[in-house]
Amino acid sequence: MVLETKTLEEKARQLLKERGVSVIDIAKLVMYLQKDYIPGLSLENCVDSVDSVLSKREVHNAILTGIQLDILAEEDKLLQPLQEIVAQDEGLYGIDEILALSIVNVYGSIGFTNYGYIDKVKPGILQMLNDHEGPRIHTFLDDIVGAIAASGASRLAHQYPDNADQLMH
Repeated sequence: MVLETKTLEEKARQLLKERGVSVIDIAKLVMYLQKDYIPGLSLENCVDSVDSVLSKREVHNAILTGIQLDILAEEDKLLQPLQEIVAQDEGLYGIDEILALSIVNVYGSIGFTNYGYIDKVKPGILQMLNDHEGPRIHTFLDDIVGAIAASGASRLAHQYPDNADQLMH
């Protein structure tokens, strides 16, 4: 049985919320990425773009998979050595970024450059998600949120093709 896209989207949004991530948090990242390049850009424009990204089935699948792996790591239920790798968010692991790239791939090469930039600087909610203090593990979630923001920013960039040379970070 194949789940309806609407059901998957609802579950993905619910999981983001349960993990402390709101659409507004992601929209603020989109604003961070594009405020200097799109005249008159509003937070509402950014929210609309994030909502559009969150409507994609590929995004639902990445959110559900990544958050489930983070939860299993919190519960110490992954096999070793994967448990330690995910729990420690080892820099050379890279699978968390690969999952995130499945999201940005939907929006073309500008999605990759936006993602690389935001993953490096980790502004806003990404800084909190990347903080390794406390019981929560966000090895996958921080990259997924960054990818959603990068995709939202890329979606906006596609709407302003005259600014394309300035939009790539």
